[in-house]
Amino acid sequence: MSVSVSAATLNTVLNGFFEDNSFVSGAEATAADVELAKALAGEPNAKAFPHLARWYKNISSNANTISAKPAAAEAPAAEEDDDDIDLFGSDEEEDAEAEKLKAQRLAEYHAKKAAKGPKPAAKSMVTFEIKPWDTETDLVELESLVKGIAMDGLTWAQKGVIVPIAYGINKLQLNATVEDEKVSTDDLTEKIEEFEDHVQSVDIAAFMKL
Repeated sequence: MSVSVSAATLNTVLNGFFEDNSFVSGAEATAADVELAKALAGEPNAKAFPHLARWYKNISSNANTISAKPAAAEAPAAEEDDDDIDLFGSDEEEDAEAEKLKAQRLAEYHAKKAAKGPKPAAKSMVTFEIKPWDTETDLVELESLVKGIAMDGLTWAQKGVIVPIAYGINKLQLNATVEDEKVSTDDLTEKIEEFEDHVQSVDIAAFMKL
């Protein structure tokens, strides 16, 4: 899913993301950080977007070093496909030495398979825009209600952003990091809409793969 957003909205979303995260993914800067920094329309305003500006300055000043890091070598295709691995070598005569070799290859195969471990879960950052019914709706209380929604694979940002709409009415922008295989944005939207005394509508302002 892809949503076009303005530069100001994107900066707001990313500022919220980098309040809780140092880099796009993991504990170290990667080429993904460099590419995202290049995609931004210049250096962010440090007063309006302090967390994003801190990240941008760090990545921009170290872009060459980060880009020069070697990418992790991909495992040979034969190791990925269990069916294609020749565990038993060629059709040699089944003597004692061949049996010993088969046992050794089996042991090495299972050791490599165990060492790989589970692949990291695919994640996305979603920005929800939640509009209240009127000016009397307490958005601080609404934020507390929404962040009370708990799902396996869902992490809410520490703080939402209150954005003016018109005629004194404000809306709540709230970021969430979700594991794609565990959390459906449609299901999460429906759960937010269940606070019908507070919520008029819920929209996804931005959706970014991490």
